[in-house]
Amino acid sequence: MPEFEWVLARPAADAYDVRMSPLSGVLGEAWQLYKRHARHFILISFAVFLVIAIINALLSWAAGSIGAFIGLIFSMFGTFLLQAALVKAVQDVRDGRADLDLRETLEAAGPYVGAVAIASILAGIGIAVGLFLIIVPGLILLTFWSLLVPEIVIGGAGPFDAFGRSWRTVRGYAWGVFGLIVVVFLILFVGEIVLSAILYALPFGWKSFIADLVFGTLVPPLIAIVVTLIYYRLKAASGQQAESGQGGWGPGQGYGPGQGYGSGQDQGYGPYSGGPNQPGQGYGPGPGYGSAPGQGYPPYGGGPQDPGQNYGPYSGGQS
Repeated sequence: MPEFEWVLARPAADAYDVRMSPLSGVLGEAWQLYKRHARHFILISFAVFLVIAIINALLSWAAGSIGAFIGLIFSMFGTFLLQAALVKAVQDVRDGRADLDLRETLEAAGPYVGAVAIASILAGIGIAVGLFLIIVPGLILLTFWSLLVPEIVIGGAGPFDAFGRSWRTVRGYAWGVFGLIVVVFLILFVGEIVLSAILYALPFGWKSFIADLVFGTLVPPLIAIVVTLIYYRLKAASGQQAESGQGGWGPGQGYGPGQGYGSGQDQGYGPYSGGPNQPGQGYGPGPGYGSAPGQGYPPYGGGPQDPGQNYGPYSGGQS
């Protein structure tokens, strides 16, 4: 596999250059990220899992089999919310700190739940059919569609466009991605065996409940971290843009005060930039609309003689 020089770059993050295969060390980095922010990740998983469990129990108790069916639908919704929330949480902590708390993370993930649900259901059907036929097609689809959720939550793709984008991102690295998926599932399989041995003496009901609680809380964050790191690394290796810059909730993203649409050295005004006290924000890599440092051209920036000025609908005012 060819070597690449890639940079994991995110506003306010520590960027670094490493000459290696883009997938080298993913599991080690994922584990370090998990340990560093374990309380944050586990809290998100536990909160969603607990709410789902309580609602399912109440529905089953109040409405019997009909309630259990409604609870199953609600569980699917909770699963999709958890997937989106954990990917959003990984995106958030890549700068070394958690800027979003539990409520803010769930709110940030909320707009993506519908797209994640549609893509996940379609992918699940396709992979299941492929596995049922001759196994290999299902494994191929599992590999090439493994980045659906990051493509939606981070890349801003729609539920259908995410399939093509995930395929293009994985293409050329499929064996490496497949190998990581296999290793992760082997680790989880061994963990399940160990947990079953520890809980062997308990009654079946309690053993099942505790096992579900442990795996429902601890496993989804690890999978989300691995998948999201793969997404960022492959995007960087192929020179693609990882983050859409739309609807972001972290520093340097979104449209709120103190957050610009891109980076720059001047100040932007208007709907896509922060206020006059938010330096280092603009619509593109420089003060203008992607122009050279200190220069912008109408209608998105100032002229070449106005190095500190931005004009037009996407940036304004003097620095």
